[in-house]
Amino acid sequence: MNRAELVEILASKNDLSKTAANAVLDTLIETIQTAVKKGDAVQLVGFGTFKSAKRAARAGKNPATGAAIKIPSSTVPKFVAGAKFKAVVDPKTAKRKAGK
Repeated sequence: MNRAELVEILASKNDLSKTAANAVLDTLIETIQTAVKKGDAVQLVGFGTFKSAKRAARAGKNPATGAAIKIPSSTVPKFVAGAKFKAVVDPKTAKRKAGK
C-alpha cells in the first residue's frame, strides 16, 4: 500500500475529501516526526510506539575494498509494534504467548 491508497481509504471510511484526508495524514506524520526529533516517544496504544534510539560509534568494513572504517554514532528513529498490532500480523504467536 502506498500513500495515495492510504489517503483514499481514510477518505472513504471517514466521509472526507481526499484533500482533507491527505491533510490529516500530513499533520499526523509531521507531529510524530517533531516529537521523536525532540526525543519524546509517541505511544499509540494497540498500534505501537515511535521513538528515537542512539547508536554507538562502531567499526565497519567497506564492502568494496574490505578496508576498515569508523562509523560515527547517530540517532535513528525506531518503531516498536504494540501487542494488538503483533496479534493481527501473526495470530499464532499471539495465541501461544497468551497461553503461557
